[in-house]
Amino acid sequence: MTKTVLITGCSTGFGKLAAKTFQAKGWNVVATMRTPEKESELVTSDTMLVTRLDVSDQSSIKSAIDEGLAKFGRLDVIVNNAGYGSNAMFEQSPEPSIRAMYETNVFGVMNVMREALPHLRANGSGCVINVTSMAGLIGLPGNSVYSSSKFAVEGLTEGLSMEYRDLGIKFRTVAPGAFMTTAFMDNIESLVETGDAQVRAHSVKLREHFANLAHGGGAQDPQMVADKIYECATEDVPVHNPVGADADGLYQLLNSVDDREAFIEIIASRFLPPVE
Repeated sequence: MTKTVLITGCSTGFGKLAAKTFQAKGWNVVATMRTPEKESELVTSDTMLVTRLDVSDQSSIKSAIDEGLAKFGRLDVIVNNAGYGSNAMFEQSPEPSIRAMYETNVFGVMNVMREALPHLRANGSGCVINVTSMAGLIGLPGNSVYSSSKFAVEGLTEGLSMEYRDLGIKFRTVAPGAFMTTAFMDNIESLVETGDAQVRAHSVKLREHFANLAHGGGAQDPQMVADKIYECATEDVPVHNPVGADADGLYQLLNSVDDREAFIEIIASRFLPPVE
């Protein structure tokens, strides 16, 4: 029986690559996005349904799932990929910006799962894959609010992986490192030029240092993330799955250092610019 995956955030980046990957592997794909009328690469066909889903709009989530069930008969895997980031210190992040980020990155994930889980439970099986970030595994200076939203999803997924184990549903996270693609950069809110002079100067310094680290590590192929998502859907893998040399290295370091404070100091030495 052909399996079906529903993926959010398919208009660009990891979501679009994941949709193409699952389809190429013989799956039915419900590729969702906020503005499907603008999509030209992914096309509705016998094995692909391109439809609207806004993770902050519960009715659109229900409609997309209903459309997928009507076309393909069942759902087997949910990939929560929709999200966005920010470049800002905490003081540069106004409350509306923080709430908007949580509405997408945290509550949006919950909204989709709330609608999808009854269908997976009815099947007695399934898998939910939540795309997070390296910033959800370690706190990153200059990305504290974004890190907090991704930490929330990492913790949520870990709890759900135990909560639903006896009901046959698996939960996984995929945590990409620095994949500096155009699509990724276009989906980041930059607030580094806001705040008072001291905050602005420090924020710019943090951002420049991080950018140098990311570019110094060389370009990473975003297809790696789509492949990891597919692996999580089809193989027995851990709950937490970092992707990319940088994320892998940091996750291994995290698991090898017994003292969390010592780990924070190691991270600070890497991600904070040298004191002049």
